[in-house]
Amino acid sequence: MTAVPFFNFGAFAASLPWTAAALLVLLAATFALGVAQRRHSVIDTAWGLGFVVVAVVSWMLSSGHGDAGRRTLMLVLTALWGLRLAGFIGWRARGGEEDPRYEKMLSAAPGSRNTYAIRRVYLPQAVVLFFVSLTIQVAMFSTGAVGWLAWLGVAAWAVGLFFEAVGDWQLARFKADPARKGTVLNTGLWRYTRHPNYFGDAAVWAGLFLVAADSWPGVLTVLSPALMIWALAGRTGKPLTEQRMNERPGYREYIEATSGFFPLPPRRKAS
Repeated sequence: MTAVPFFNFGAFAASLPWTAAALLVLLAATFALGVAQRRHSVIDTAWGLGFVVVAVVSWMLSSGHGDAGRRTLMLVLTALWGLRLAGFIGWRARGGEEDPRYEKMLSAAPGSRNTYAIRRVYLPQAVVLFFVSLTIQVAMFSTGAVGWLAWLGVAAWAVGLFFEAVGDWQLARFKADPARKGTVLNTGLWRYTRHPNYFGDAAVWAGLFLVAADSWPGVLTVLSPALMIWALAGRTGKPLTEQRMNERPGYREYIEATSGFFPLPPRRKAS
């Protein structure tokens, strides 16, 4: 009979206040930057960095408790994804003004915009970020050698990072062309899914979950990636983007021909 891998719940629980504190420090610095720049959309850049911070702190605290191979694998996968995302969003928003989404939200502030931003932007994102990152944190303390499920997770993560990075690059290049202003991107990866970047993000988190679920405690964190994927596909990602794009000429035809989320061959128009 195969023994169930040991999981040090005490050490894991003791690490949680430290990862939470690290997140609060990061978001406090982000808030100060947002006040100085008068745009709280800087938190979008801190989103990816937050997961990297959690991964680094958890990796340090799990030394001597979790499997070294899984710890390193989770650290590398999280850092590559988080740093790329943060770098891209920071580059895209360089020298810009407040994001219209945040401007609309904060314009309704009953008092101080900054105080309202703490309550409506920073604290909610801190809670979501910490909850989603539990997949990473549990994996850091999980024991047992890395198995086939974890490598399946790495494959899903790689597919996701490809879609996210290439999709972002294709969209950035499309927007940089003045001749294409007001048109719809329907080439490259955008020919197979209307949201290659959101699909890629979802695949990355499915992959990270599989790495965690390769050892028994990791499966308990299934709600963490589920929340992320639900937000991307059904809450703040895909729906808000399509609501904003819906009035653009040609977008209805694009919806009829292109898969909404999962990449599929383009649909042919009816005769």
